[in-house]
Amino acid sequence: MTNLDLYAKAEPLLGIEEATEALYDLYRSELDSYKIKTLLDVGCGRGGFMKRMISDGVTCSGIDLSAVMVDECVSDGLNAKQIDISQADGSYDAIVAIFDVLNFLNHDELIEFLEAVSLRLNDDGIFIADINTLYGFSDVAEGVMSAENDKEFLVVDAEFENDELHTKFTLFLKDKDDKYIKHQDTIVQYFHKIKTFQNLNGLKLIDKQTFSLYDTKDKTLLIFKKR
Repeated sequence: MTNLDLYAKAEPLLGIEEATEALYDLYRSELDSYKIKTLLDVGCGRGGFMKRMISDGVTCSGIDLSAVMVDECVSDGLNAKQIDISQADGSYDAIVAIFDVLNFLNHDELIEFLEAVSLRLNDDGIFIADINTLYGFSDVAEGVMSAENDKEFLVVDAEFENDELHTKFTLFLKDKDDKYIKHQDTIVQYFHKIKTFQNLNGLKLIDKQTFSLYDTKDKTLLIFKKR
């Protein structure tokens, strides 16, 4: 099980449903003013946002690096593939990367990602993503939590240092013999300063909004136009 698939398995125990829905509402409201017809959801997860946009008449595609997430999308009849943005084809009026997608990329990976996004956008296309603020990392994301249900037990231990959040996921899954199988891995996320997103080759940062998802000003929404 890859670390992203481990996260996919653990996600239902993280209690992020309300925050995810709030982000979907925010992205949807931002996109309303652009009258888009086609959308690519990068890091599409289980396809919740695509379902919303499809209901609005938008043609949607999704990509995600987790096989678990993509399989769930496909089983729901959504157009999703297990590829990264550099392998995506077609062009889109809008591309979104919802809920920390950019945080999972180090600086060099981030620049490559943003260049690939610009190549997939139509002229005047829009790209929207969110990142954690420094406060969001140091005061909100850091810490230890646990959760369980009848078949699973999860422990999450996150430590933020030197602009990196290292989160250890330990998930115990009950098998058919009622024995727990342990899965463990660490996921790294990176704090990115706003200046990183200025003066990009293919994208122009046209708006940024700091807002509160879990706590006071823990997230920033970034809105780009294709140059």
